[in-house]
Amino acid sequence: MFEFNSLQWTRQPDGYSMEDNKITITTKPHTDLWQRTYYHFRNDNAPVLQMKTSEKFFSFVVKTDFTGSHHRFDQCGIVMYLDSENWLKASVEYENEQFQHLGSVVTNNGYSDWATTAIPADVKAMWYRFSRREDDYCVECSYDGINFSQMRICHMHKGGGEISFGIYACSPEDSSFTAVFTDMAITECMWKAHNGQKPDEE
Repeated sequence: MFEFNSLQWTRQPDGYSMEDNKITITTKPHTDLWQRTYYHFRNDNAPVLQMKTSEKFFSFVVKTDFTGSHHRFDQCGIVMYLDSENWLKASVEYENEQFQHLGSVVTNNGYSDWATTAIPADVKAMWYRFSRREDDYCVECSYDGINFSQMRICHMHKGGGEISFGIYACSPEDSSFTAVFTDMAITECMWKAHNGQKPDEE
């Protein structure tokens, strides 16, 4: 059973609910997470709901429903927010009636990147699996909660000790929607040790 009482708000939205393994977050306009790269602005005001752990090997799974997203950049997904300049997130961002962006952002030492792929606009739900192996991380996505595909492997410079991870939702432009999070679970690490080339000797 997922322990809801272990979750804490880093930033609390005006509208939310938590009950029966379901969390809803209603976004405020002009909320986002981004640091510097390309756009040259810094946004750090998205609602973030997280738990802390020092466990070095685990996976976190959640289903997101974003049926209500309707405006450019509306988004919801998973997050590991360490501080304003070190975090990662994965989400589907609404673009228009034809397509949206399934992607992830990794921010190390104050600079964000954004890796995306276009998916159809009629996709209204996505599962994510966030896995940790010490200070390296893997983010996967799934349309059915069974078959997961790798989105990204990354290293977090400040991700070697206690971390915070969970969910977020935001609306960077002048809009608002309600994101729904269900089926949350923490499991053994589903990102298995690499079985190919051996590590270099130190």
